[in-house]
Amino acid sequence: MPIQKIKARQIFDSRGDPTLEVDLITDIGLLRSSVPCTLTPNPNEAVELRDGNEAAYNGRSVFKAVDMVNNIIGPEIIKTKFDVCQQQEIDNLMIKLDGTENKSKLGANAILAVSTACCKAGAAKRGLPLYKYIAELADNGELYIPVPAFNVISGGKAAPNPLPCQEFMIMPTGAESFADAMKMGTEVYRTIEKSIAEQQDTKTPLSVNDEGAFVPELEDDKEVLNLINEAIKATGYDGKIKIALDMAATSFCKDGQYDMAFKTEDSDPDDYLEAEALKDQYVEYLTEFPIIVSIEDPFDQEDWDGWPMLSNQPIQIVADDLTAMNIERVQEAIERRSANCLLIRLSQAGTITEAINCHKIAKISGWSSMVTAGYGETEDTFVADLAVGLSVKQFKAGAPCRSERNAKYNQILRIEEEMGKDAKYAGNNFRNPLSK
Repeated sequence: MPIQKIKARQIFDSRGDPTLEVDLITDIGLLRSSVPCTLTPNPNEAVELRDGNEAAYNGRSVFKAVDMVNNIIGPEIIKTKFDVCQQQEIDNLMIKLDGTENKSKLGANAILAVSTACCKAGAAKRGLPLYKYIAELADNGELYIPVPAFNVISGGKAAPNPLPCQEFMIMPTGAESFADAMKMGTEVYRTIEKSIAEQQDTKTPLSVNDEGAFVPELEDDKEVLNLINEAIKATGYDGKIKIALDMAATSFCKDGQYDMAFKTEDSDPDDYLEAEALKDQYVEYLTEFPIIVSIEDPFDQEDWDGWPMLSNQPIQIVADDLTAMNIERVQEAIERRSANCLLIRLSQAGTITEAINCHKIAKISGWSSMVTAGYGETEDTFVADLAVGLSVKQFKAGAPCRSERNAKYNQILRIEEEMGKDAKYAGNNFRNPLSK
């Protein structure tokens, strides 16, 4: 089934920023894919191509990337007469066409939009659901439904409050199914909303941030942990829901030290923490709140000495900024025992093939993986199928709020329903990548 036409256009994401959408046409019809936007670029990830014209769209337009698809990538793929099922060959051709180490010529957003559209077309040709086709590409013979990690309260750079932690998430590990996990998650989410409203003497509904999480004016991360813990108990899910944190520590690292008050007037270099002291603070959290099962980005993306300090703790340590889906950094992090879970963010890799390869390396090394949606999202649900197809057992797309977020969760509900009795919810087994 050769590709007949590839056409890109500029559309808008959930934050109102321009992003890229690609139509891929074959003899069985049109397959469409759109890509999320990067909020804070990581120097170690593939480069998102934007126009940089401050006079239009605040410099965020993607017409250059559109041109790359319409005038370079599309014509070249059509000329080669690749079959849509040749995912690896198509991805490798785009990498070769780009010719840079970080996709800065054609743009990771341009390449990813075409890569995901081709993946959808390959599934259509094979007559398979997308998640099953992705499982074939990844040589994955056993499918799991992932545990959702719902972002319920935000701090860090994602919120205007003083909280240093960027994401406080709940994981319904004790649910019986994904549908049950959604029930638990949405109920606790609303209980949290009521608790915040009562504490701050305001009315619901409360305002939320880009990912649908609440942004209360609380002063300390422990306050939030207490609030969430009490909400879980009040809703009747004590022992069935765990807490995961995304510290995004790079955002408050200054000259090798950590400024926990980086968003306040109290910021004082004399109070900055060394990595060892920050580690001690995390251990204090874990001692006081054994409900915490996962911490993402606990140290700066270049603090290679800091990351292994938590390796003796019985929790999941998730690498996002540290590894940035850069296969060399993934391998280095594995060798240094820096973490034990890889965050799979498609926009950092740029192609489906590279994302699968990063996941495979992590898996054979005993790491778990978690698929994440993007910061500026679209209604595209590709990442939901990716999470099931790779059997990563963990998936985060933000709060159970805002349609571009719930679109991903709703897609997993559909997949679970389609799988019927064969659907296996990861549950308490969310960390074990090699389990049966």
